[in-house]
Amino acid sequence: MTDLQETAEQSSPESEPEADASPPADAFDARRSAGREARKRVPRSSHAGWTAAPDRADPVELLEEQAVSRVPELVPIRYGRMLISPFTFYRGAALIMAADLSTTPNSGLITQLCGDAHLSNFGVFGTPERTLIFDINDFDETLPGPFEWDLKRLAASFEIAGRYREFSEADRRAITLAVTRAYRKRMRAAAEASVLESWYDRLDAEQLSDLTHRHQKADQVDSAIAKRTEAALAKARTRDSAHVFTKLVGVVDGRLKILANPPLIVPVEDLDTSERTLEEEQQNMKRLIERYQNTLIDQHHPIREFTYLHMARKVVGVGSVGTRAWVLLFEGRDAGDPLLLQAKEAQASVLERFLPPSIYQTHGERVVRGQRMMQSASDIFLGWHSLIGFDGIDRDFYLRQLHDWKGSVDVENMVVKGALIYAQVCGETLARAHARSGDRVAIAAYIGKGTEFDEAITSFATEYADQNEKDYDAFAAAVASGRLVAQSGL
Repeated sequence: MTDLQETAEQSSPESEPEADASPPADAFDARRSAGREARKRVPRSSHAGWTAAPDRADPVELLEEQAVSRVPELVPIRYGRMLISPFTFYRGAALIMAADLSTTPNSGLITQLCGDAHLSNFGVFGTPERTLIFDINDFDETLPGPFEWDLKRLAASFEIAGRYREFSEADRRAITLAVTRAYRKRMRAAAEASVLESWYDRLDAEQLSDLTHRHQKADQVDSAIAKRTEAALAKARTRDSAHVFTKLVGVVDGRLKILANPPLIVPVEDLDTSERTLEEEQQNMKRLIERYQNTLIDQHHPIREFTYLHMARKVVGVGSVGTRAWVLLFEGRDAGDPLLLQAKEAQASVLERFLPPSIYQTHGERVVRGQRMMQSASDIFLGWHSLIGFDGIDRDFYLRQLHDWKGSVDVENMVVKGALIYAQVCGETLARAHARSGDRVAIAAYIGKGTEFDEAITSFATEYADQNEKDYDAFAAAVASGRLVAQSGL
């Protein structure tokens, strides 16, 4: 793994050389010049703060619009999860923020966006080489767009989570600055690195553990945080298909099946009102898997050795609740060789209302292509397909393993010192993803060496958190009035 040399921390914006009027010496000089020219069009300080437009869309109306394409009986579960706190509301408010970001200054420096880069959409998972790495893990909204949109959403998520955890204003500011500082330093390091060094750069579990222990030795975290990090990494390694198999699957009428736990898990036979027989279902699934297999990177793939057994609808996440998500059960050599895949509906990105539409034919392909561009390594089962549902509507899906050494941050127990490290890690990780999929040289030149951009994004995060609280209050009022129906506790 590479460990890019970090650039010098301090240098005032005024001390940086202006773009040379003479022709650039090479393509890299031209890219640096493009980044500096972008500052003239959109100064870095212009990203500071947040003011709602007079004609700003009603956030509750935007949520109602999203609900139209979702499973009706699951929408109240989504609202119930969003109602828990302003932070969980923010997790489900990607469309609301996308609409707001479209009214903010646009650097014009385009990269592949995650589209929903809040702190809970980062975590650890296993690579094909069976290494545990830390990276972005949700790409439902991915689309090319201005790099700062992802950074603003990430920074605001830390400010909002800090309020939820009742951190002091000074601590929240330090945490949010840690996000933007880490992004800047990693992006500038990537811009100075060799092409392949930048491309292969990633953070694995060993490096994450070392980072925590370095902070411990410097008395920046206590031993309890280091121990929790080690325990979380160890737990993630146990979360694979075999582990989740014991929780979700049982023997029903002599066959392995995914067990019902309505409304969160509902077997396919409990949803299907058609007269389709088991044999017809098997044939339909076989055709589907064949089409999906054609989208995998390696055509000689282990999926060929697995046999489909059963599937069930599963409620996932917060923002995704109501979209159609399936758990698919497969068997390899025997019942002791299981595989569980997740097929998740891919609807249009929330960004598409405000940015050029996807170039791909299906949204499943959009998600997979975007994920492969941004992640340092991706699940070998990551692919896409389209499927005509029981209602006769053709929908796009992407597939991946249900669990593959996955782990994420526990916001409920997050403390200030741990949040500072996590903010640094997420900021660096987002920079790595943008460096792979965008022009790292131009973005680094735009950001610069000094802290002006850091301060601007932190200011935005603070003021946008205020807006999020107002939106949450409006949402809670809509639930209280009966305009929206929320089902809590699920």
